[in-house]
Amino acid sequence: MGIILRRSFAVALAAALVCTSSVAFAGRHRSFGGGGFASNGTFGLGIELGEPSGLNGKYFYQPDKAIDFGLGWVYHHYYGGDGFHLYVDHLWHPTTLVRAEAFQMPFYIGVGGRIWNFDCGGCNDHANAIGVRVPFGISFDFNNVPLDVYIQLVFVADVFINYPGHGFGPGLDGNVGIRFWFD
Repeated sequence: MGIILRRSFAVALAAALVCTSSVAFAGRHRSFGGGGFASNGTFGLGIELGEPSGLNGKYFYQPDKAIDFGLGWVYHHYYGGDGFHLYVDHLWHPTTLVRAEAFQMPFYIGVGGRIWNFDCGGCNDHANAIGVRVPFGISFDFNNVPLDVYIQLVFVADVFINYPGHGFGPGLDGNVGIRFWFD
């Protein structure tokens, strides 16, 4: 899985370098009026590293509301071993912490769900968890290039399936990511 992440990061970085032309992104810059956040794009894809690591996407259906989703891998998690992770969150961006010519820095919070299939070390092959996620974080939404970088923490509460001795478990995940915006 490590080589896939490295290649995905290389592709995202190459795309970012190719797409730095100011002509291509002349319409990206938004108005600085008001205190709320208005996204510079509608749909973005990228990579995230941490818990989980993998591919991430975000779709703004209103200027300050988005659906965030990810598909990836969790490494040596607090309850078990490595495993496949899938999540979907609804995010609200209630305020902008910093508004500058080069970028906006919105604060966001959300609620969502996840499915996690992992190596439980000693149980029958793999275990599964279905959980609730409550992410919060900040994003550096660049105004003149189609990129954002984010850092977030996510409170999770999982219900474990076929994991002996575990029925429910709270936790805290964290990751950083970068996304390229297509619109």
